[in-house]
Amino acid sequence: MQIVLASTSPYRREIVERLGLPVTAVAPVCDETPLAGETALDTAVRLARSKAMSLAERFPEALIIGGDQVALLDGQQIGKPGSFENGVAMLQWMSGRTVVFHSALALYNSKSGHIQEDVGITRVTLRQLTEQQIRNYLTREPDALHCAGSAKSETLGGALLQKVEADDPNALIGVPLFALVTMLQNEGVEIL
Repeated sequence: MQIVLASTSPYRREIVERLGLPVTAVAPVCDETPLAGETALDTAVRLARSKAMSLAERFPEALIIGGDQVALLDGQQIGKPGSFENGVAMLQWMSGRTVVFHSALALYNSKSGHIQEDVGITRVTLRQLTEQQIRNYLTREPDALHCAGSAKSETLGGALLQKVEADDPNALIGVPLFALVTMLQNEGVEIL
């Protein structure tokens, strides 16, 4: 079966391609607004599922991978800042603190209707950052404004981090790869 990644993120695609399987990456159709009263974990899972299922009509006989990530600090979901000044404020709030990233994964078999879901939890402790360091980072890494909390660890954002705790190091970049391997094998895809 064709494998489709419901994402245009080059970093997510690179992680999935590590498995040596042909992957088609396509933008999903999904409103990413959290619902009132929804936990970070529930938001991440719902959006991963929604992204995967949004491509089912276009790819009726495919394994569609959806993913989403929601960060949490002090009981508040941290979204994408959208603007430079919002990014500065978010990173100042997160500076020197531990943020929990919920990286949800959904694999949808559009032929059978079977869906599998998993969430990778990553605890990230940021360095104590000055406002100038934050501004320098966001100036040099403008794409970070499209990431949860502006924390884009796969590039320059790695310099923001002091400690990362995770069962799967790929989860922080947006794809819990270890879980994806199991899900694909459950669908009969031979990895090795």
